[in-house]
Amino acid sequence: MGNRLSLRSEKRSKMILSIVLAVICVIYVLPVVMVALNSFKLNTYVKTDTFALPTGEMWAGIQNFEKGVTFGNYPFWNSVLYSTVITLLSTGMILLFTSMAAWYIARVNSLVCKAIYYLCVFSMVVPFQMVMYTLSQTADSLSLNTPWTIPIVYLGFGAGLAIFMFAGFVKSIPLEIEEAGSIDGCNTVRMFFSVVFPMLKPTMISVGILEIMWIWNDYLLPYLVLDINLYRTIPIHIQYLKGSYGTVDLGATMALILMSIIPVIVFYLACQKHIIKGVAAGAVKG
Repeated sequence: MGNRLSLRSEKRSKMILSIVLAVICVIYVLPVVMVALNSFKLNTYVKTDTFALPTGEMWAGIQNFEKGVTFGNYPFWNSVLYSTVITLLSTGMILLFTSMAAWYIARVNSLVCKAIYYLCVFSMVVPFQMVMYTLSQTADSLSLNTPWTIPIVYLGFGAGLAIFMFAGFVKSIPLEIEEAGSIDGCNTVRMFFSVVFPMLKPTMISVGILEIMWIWNDYLLPYLVLDINLYRTIPIHIQYLKGSYGTVDLGATMALILMSIIPVIVFYLACQKHIIKGVAAGAVKG
């Protein structure tokens, strides 16, 4: 009798948990659905019938997408190019340099390495707003205000999380594997790229996904650092979809927002299982 009651209680708890998670999922997905619906409405109906389906006289077809792409004097595809360059360069630098740093920190047990590690962890909780003004001045003085140099700034901001995850995973790798490589004649560089680097794949994919999603959607850092008259990322381009007297075409804005989030959503859905694997692998030893 007691076992039956416990089973019923467990099933009821799982059902309640499933309902709660389903509601949370709907809350998170609803804004994306609303953006998709309003991207196919005429601008007037976006304001008056926000939650209605784009049918009948509301239907705008691809008009909003065409207007969003061709609006203004700044080409939208230039923004796509700059966002892509910044995202790929920044992510590549973060993955390469932070994995090397995390391996060194995890294997060299010294006070300096421990201090660097905890400073990196501390940087994860520092709000960007605390440093954004001094950062923009520093970036200008060091000529880091172009799409090809701003990845250095992103490297500094993304290093905290990346080193934290990589260091946790490196600690779970048996030291005997590296000792065997050393016996076979591997120097430090070859040891990392031939022995350690391939084993970092789960965390490498996980960190890469998280960094790509962050950098691709970031608005504030490029806005503060880049010369927006020359270089505009997609979020900045969307922000400048304004007509005379500051009027905003919400239909075109929704269309460009949808175009910008679809690649990230597809990328995340295709790689989400690697995030769980990477985080779990990096949490074996802390």
